[in-house]
Amino acid sequence: MIKSRLDINQCGHGLRLGSAEITRVQDYHGPGFKSTFMFPDFKPEMWQEQQDWLIPRFYDPAEDRIQTSIHSWLVRTDRHTILIDSCIGNHKHRPINPRFDMRNEPWIERLAAAGASPEDIDFVMCTHLHSDHVGWNTRLENGKWVPTFPNAKYIFTRSEFERWDERRPDHVPRESEAFVFADSVLPVAEAGQMILVEDGYTVDDLLTVESAPGHTPGHVKIRLKTAGHQAMFCGDVIHHPIQLPYPEVWSVFDDDPVKAFQTRLGVLQDCANNGIMLLPTHFADPFVCLVKPNPSRPQPSFLPSWHL
Repeated sequence: MIKSRLDINQCGHGLRLGSAEITRVQDYHGPGFKSTFMFPDFKPEMWQEQQDWLIPRFYDPAEDRIQTSIHSWLVRTDRHTILIDSCIGNHKHRPINPRFDMRNEPWIERLAAAGASPEDIDFVMCTHLHSDHVGWNTRLENGKWVPTFPNAKYIFTRSEFERWDERRPDHVPRESEAFVFADSVLPVAEAGQMILVEDGYTVDDLLTVESAPGHTPGHVKIRLKTAGHQAMFCGDVIHHPIQLPYPEVWSVFDDDPVKAFQTRLGVLQDCANNGIMLLPTHFADPFVCLVKPNPSRPQPSFLPSWHL
């Protein structure tokens, strides 16, 4: 039986890791893309070889659809309340992806159920600036996009912001990210709430921004270190549990699949070697895991441990 780490060691609304409390805030949980679209190098035998734990929780073979989640991580320290990634958002024009287009979901209410209001958020840390990681950065008020979190500083890496800045003459558009910069990133910058950072930036000496390129040029992972414990908010370094036993499987949304693989392998090795809790953005229930080496494959490969 798979048991989620979020179901044990409860403290209020989330889990306690040293001096930090972590809570997941859901925006979407259910069927995602077809596996053959999401993972161009996917081979059906991959599901079959791992079906005892992948099916049906993480993959629906009848529909050939992966099961996915899109959620934020709410982190409370002794000093601040931090949101890591801000999901899809509401009322956003996303014509390429019907699941994201013109939504009207109660994410703010779910944030409240987790014990926080938009006014409580001190920092928003985005692993990267794709549509499903920045959507709640802003909300529509009187026909204008305004920052959802009025008291927060939004932390983006400089290279990531520059990659998507549509005002730059060398900007390279990507159809799947149309409208995202204008409605979910630029309003934050114009409100004076943006901080552009480099590798190594820390919040409360607990959360450290670390370069993790490949999915996007400025993608980062965020390492939490507290009281001898570590957790890794990996964003889209790892999209789906199939990439644990097969880390070579890359996503159609990766800017640089080779670099993304190298980054993914490094994260998985780090987690396996150091007992680091892995907190992805898109793993379906139970959402988090530890990682252990997979002895069944000669190349570097891993399996999840849900019993944390």
